[in-house]
Amino acid sequence: MGTTPVWPLMLAYIETVTRAVEQQKLIKRVQFTRFKQFNQAAFDFRPSNVTFLGGGNNSGKSSILHGLAVWEFCKIASLMERGEDAFLAVAEGRQGFGLGDDEFSPINLPSLKHLWTNLKTAKGDTDPDGYTLKIRCEWDDSAKEKHLEFALSLANDRLFIKPVSSNLQAGDHVPTAALLPPFAGISAREARIVGALRRRRIGEGLAGAVLRNLLLDMYQANLRERERLRGGRSKIADSDLRRLRETDPWELLQDALRKTFSAELIIGDFREEYHSYINVQVAKGDVDGYKLTRWPKYNPKDLMVEGSGFLQWLSVFTLATADDVDVLLLDEPDAHLHPTLQAQMVEQLEVLASKKNKQVLLATHSSEILKTVDHQKIFQVRKNGAGYLQEDHQKVGLLAGIGSDYAPKLDRVRRSRRIFFTEGPSDLSVLENFAQVLSIGWHADWVPWQSTASHKDRSHIFRAIGDEVPGLTAYSLRDRDDETLGTVGPNLEDKGFTPPGNFMARKWRRRYIEGYLVYPRALAEAAGMPEDDVVDMLRDDFGIAIGDSFRLTTAPSAILDLRAKEILKKLNVSAASVASCFHADEVCDDIVTVLKELDSQAK
Repeated sequence: MGTTPVWPLMLAYIETVTRAVEQQKLIKRVQFTRFKQFNQAAFDFRPSNVTFLGGGNNSGKSSILHGLAVWEFCKIASLMERGEDAFLAVAEGRQGFGLGDDEFSPINLPSLKHLWTNLKTAKGDTDPDGYTLKIRCEWDDSAKEKHLEFALSLANDRLFIKPVSSNLQAGDHVPTAALLPPFAGISAREARIVGALRRRRIGEGLAGAVLRNLLLDMYQANLRERERLRGGRSKIADSDLRRLRETDPWELLQDALRKTFSAELIIGDFREEYHSYINVQVAKGDVDGYKLTRWPKYNPKDLMVEGSGFLQWLSVFTLATADDVDVLLLDEPDAHLHPTLQAQMVEQLEVLASKKNKQVLLATHSSEILKTVDHQKIFQVRKNGAGYLQEDHQKVGLLAGIGSDYAPKLDRVRRSRRIFFTEGPSDLSVLENFAQVLSIGWHADWVPWQSTASHKDRSHIFRAIGDEVPGLTAYSLRDRDDETLGTVGPNLEDKGFTPPGNFMARKWRRRYIEGYLVYPRALAEAAGMPEDDVVDMLRDDFGIAIGDSFRLTTAPSAILDLRAKEILKKLNVSAASVASCFHADEVCDDIVTVLKELDSQAK
């Protein structure tokens, strides 16, 4: 998918069109017309460092990256077909050129129709020439805004491309984008292949099939630069060597490998007139600065036998260190990576992007990544809009699945405008059974949301949903666990938390909800055993006697702190079944308080 750092055509483009441009230009806006799910959409990015694309499944994160990869392909195809002035301003009005579907390589599709929204490729009343799909990118160059827009048409399985809007002049630099999907496709033998085939392999999601090619190119470029710096001398000057290690892609990649994995790559000799396959091995050992000393008796291994996390990381950083890529498009690069390695990858990417003036758009579902990065770097993609998060609580909402097309719970919340936060999986059924026993209304309008998070974190979710659902009300109920009784108010208010408006924070006075179920008669009925046997068990095994004060809010501390879950486990009864066995005059006052409050707030 997208470009690779070593396409011959791209190298020629850099030499002839960019005129040795010293500073890369980064995309600040991309606009789609009839591309995939974006019938009309525009996205504004901060053209610096790393942007994390977050959102639910099918929200459009990958489609944004795919659209930029298609734009890049159109740029290269135009250069190949029309020459270096193909998309200059003077080229507007030219007719498009056609490609066979087998020549389309940036992304993998069952058919080219899938590039178009709802598969509709035919022109409408506002499309006089049949070019119905458009992708436009904008960036700044020397304080001037530049743009380049391509239009696409499909006829008889043949794709037609033409630039339809551009303000570029000779010598202007156009950003180079490269797309990398999750790692796959590595094999034991990899032959030397040309740029077009490399693009196809990456477009098919098989970046591993060209990884050795990319590494070999990077290594050979490093050898040439070392030879140039040596200038016939026996060694490179210290100042030149220091500069090389700080800027050269191969040196940066090796340094990152040493720091992250205590490893280095060894590229075997390759002469195209003699060798058939590219040999890349991994050596590991002790690291001291730029030096790696192999472990005793350690034999380097072929690249293929390394773990999927190592290979995923390597493919990302091989592309990230390349000098001829301005905009790096990473589609779930955290796949296969342990959470610790995910964090390291993000940190290293941000340093590298800043150091080499690159823009990184990184689509991810990783909660580990989204939890740790600054919320202002997260670009949330949703059907009803997209943009950078403005407040930290929006990050918590994003992690909870807000905005996902596959979160039917949110549809219920939009209709009812009520959320009931509970802790345990059985809490809801226990309260519902108690409500039936007491003849207190139980309202389906309260949408259950199970969460072990604190009231504070739950309130972040509440605020994030409230941004989309005006008039939202939340009831948040938590166990006291090991917290002191002094943290609970007379009406079960959590005295340690000041809630935002329409957010009711409540805490059980007893250790947890099961503490309200230890009533001998109800336990005996649920367990199918004599009540006297239950009384004896509570006394002998748990040192507890249940009296008339059991149901009171001011029950003895022995009752309030009772580890009731162990009692239910010993009797092999569920919490919900015990609750259904209570009589109305046996239900504890705290349960009644919660149920009446839920009932009144739902009316």
